[in-house]
Amino acid sequence: DTALRGRFRTLANERRRFCYRRLFVLLRREGEASGINRIYRLYREEGLTVRKRKARRKVVGTRAPIPVEARPNARWSLDFVHDQFANGQRFRVLNVVDDVTRECLAAVPDTSISGRRVARELTALIERRGKPGMIVSDNGTELTSNAILRWCSEHRIEWHYIAPGKPMQNGFVESFNGRLRDECLNETLFTSLAHARFVLAAWRHDYNTVRPHSKLGGKTPAEIAGERVWGHAPRHVANPSNINHEEARLYL
Repeated sequence: DTALRGRFRTLANERRRFCYRRLFVLLRREGEASGINRIYRLYREEGLTVRKRKARRKVVGTRAPIPVEARPNARWSLDFVHDQFANGQRFRVLNVVDDVTRECLAAVPDTSISGRRVARELTALIERRGKPGMIVSDNGTELTSNAILRWCSEHRIEWHYIAPGKPMQNGFVESFNGRLRDECLNETLFTSLAHARFVLAAWRHDYNTVRPHSKLGGKTPAEIAGERVWGHAPRHVANPSNINHEEARLYL
């Protein structure tokens, strides 16, 4: 095997990111009759295994518990959920939740949501509601992108990243995702993106202003937000969309 081993090492040095299967194809093109099992044995014996590249370094947040002031906008949580239309095309929903009042501040569906899109949605949300004290999310690619890091710097907002593989560190939005999937996504056959946007806007309005929340003593998130802001009779401070309920019944 001396000649074959020598040629094998030469090809491997020329094609440093090729595994044995690709090298086997190149050897076959040169007339080598050895089977792939023999090539794999020589590949291992010569120590030519391709090393996996390390993943890019991601932003890592603190690991200590985060104290939160009991007021609206003290902390927001972000996460994505996925679903599909009736034709099989997949889409995703960007969810933003106020951790104190448990309000759903945004539920944005689209077929693709980049870091820049997330930054635009947060900017629009701040214009309507005000700036949060902190934002919490996982280490998803969109949420650790340069667009998000630049946005945080420009708006002077602290962004906390949970530990990788620890979704319960972002438990508020994870709980909300479960309610959204169980009560809306799994109950609706979406026909188009426009349909998904309409249904999610209607459901978010109902979640904030009608649906009783067990963790809030049976009150709605909007009622809790009103009490925390005004200190007396509940007042709705959420921003429900203008929903045509007659049209909603046609979709649901």
